[in-house]
Amino acid sequence: MTKTISAFFYLSLISLALISACACSGSDSDEPANNNQDVVINVSPDNIDVTNETTSTKISVSANADWSITSDASWCKCFPSGGLKNTPTEISLSIEANTEAIERQTVLTVSSGKTSKKITVTQTPSPSVMPSTGVLNFGAQGGTATVTVNANIAWQLIFTPAEWISVSPVKGDAGETLITFVCKSNDTSENRKLQLTVDGGNKSADITVTQYSDKIETPDGYTLVWNDEFNTPDGSSPDLSKWYYDEWAPGFVNNELQRYVAGALGNDKTAEIIGGVLNITARKSGSQVISARLNTKDLWLYGYFEARLKLPKGKGTWPAFWMMPADGGNWPHCGEIDIMEEVGTNPNYTSSSIHCTAYNHTIGTQKTAERFTAGAEDEFHTYALEWTPDFIRTFVDGKQLFYFANDKKNDQNTWPFDKPFHPILNLAWGGSWGGMNGVDESALPATYMIDYVRIFQKY
Repeated sequence: MTKTISAFFYLSLISLALISACACSGSDSDEPANNNQDVVINVSPDNIDVTNETTSTKISVSANADWSITSDASWCKCFPSGGLKNTPTEISLSIEANTEAIERQTVLTVSSGKTSKKITVTQTPSPSVMPSTGVLNFGAQGGTATVTVNANIAWQLIFTPAEWISVSPVKGDAGETLITFVCKSNDTSENRKLQLTVDGGNKSADITVTQYSDKIETPDGYTLVWNDEFNTPDGSSPDLSKWYYDEWAPGFVNNELQRYVAGALGNDKTAEIIGGVLNITARKSGSQVISARLNTKDLWLYGYFEARLKLPKGKGTWPAFWMMPADGGNWPHCGEIDIMEEVGTNPNYTSSSIHCTAYNHTIGTQKTAERFTAGAEDEFHTYALEWTPDFIRTFVDGKQLFYFANDKKNDQNTWPFDKPFHPILNLAWGGSWGGMNGVDESALPATYMIDYVRIFQKY
């Protein structure tokens, strides 16, 4: 019995020893050659500053384990993309030019397992001087206007001083600077112009200032019978001995979104004169958009009708200079003459049209013509209608755009243009044409500017 127990005891000890030996052997084989906590990565340099131009530079990387490098920006590329342990490696960085006016950064990451090192690459911005507008316009009455220059470099204005306008300041540093232009009245017969360059050395931008004359150019064979030059004090309203307002709710015509009000709603003005120019403004007032629609009180049969206009910007705007007879409620049989229309969703394309029973947009037969008028939303252009018993034709800056002949059939369906009409100025918001691609309320307030309206008739 004693011998049997002893044998069993010895066999158990041997088994335990073998199990322990196997466990130790297995543990040794699974141990990594390099514990992750012991990985050491060295980079030089760890911060890099480069100019805005296309360039290249190098960094050195070494580690006691295999490693890789990545960039989080497409404008900074690394080659090669990694290296071997204990092998110092030189990485080439290829950096694209920065054409933006702001500084940009990327982070390069050198990684080995769970260990990483970061390298920050900072690229300076492109030199930039950006005026808020490159065009300023003044009526003959003169006035004050401002331009904001956003720059990331110091700059100065380069121009030939003129006695009719003062400019201040004439230089600035990086950041925002407000330039004020004060224009005197123009009593001459000529338009005046001042060209300025905002010069930052490696970067520049131009500002063109134009002041218009109130000299009246009379078409051959015609004489002036009515005009409004809007030369009244700043903040004044249109002359109600010459004009009247329509006051309409939204959707009254053409599914338009604005409410037409008589020059203002509370403190929110929709029609006022500034610097000798009538400003018709569409703006938010509470939850609604308000604007103005002005009609001349007098009507005329035939003549030459002319206005100098600067059009508003923004998707949803729909400015017009057009004509209707007194019985305009009987549309389209009454007739309509559109001298100038434009929609902000198709900027700077101005059109002229006629509408009557036979030719109108509701049945797709309207007679119309359209042209790209470069700068129509940035500066004033002259739009005109010549209306005779024989034809209707329109002009942009003296160049004919549209022609429609009287068919001489004495048919009101095709030529209802044989009775007095009155000119209309309005700025619609949205509607069947102005809102055909939606509206963008960030464009509000939007202002339609009218320097003058003149009417001439035959002797």
